[in-house]
Amino acid sequence: MNERRRVSYRGNVQGVGFRATAKGVARGWPVSGWVRNEADGTVTLEVQGEGSAVDGMLGDLRRRMAGHIRQETSMTIGVKEGEEEFRIER
Repeated sequence: MNERRRVSYRGNVQGVGFRATAKGVARGWPVSGWVRNEADGTVTLEVQGEGSAVDGMLGDLRRRMAGHIRQETSMTIGVKEGEEEFRIER
């Protein structure tokens, strides 16, 4: 069953390739969604897919960017039908 999660990352997460890394990591998983920088210096990401794929993608991203993430907050939100790719929002 598909699920969607919104995750907010705090730390040294802007200007370090976080969004590009997230998009690259997402390519390795059957997920869709987006990632964007926020005005307050955080990065927000929404990802959806099967629960195990969402967990795997987020775990891979966490490992790749561990030195930059100080805090991570996650919540489950409603699935968006028809979304097919993972993109960087500006």
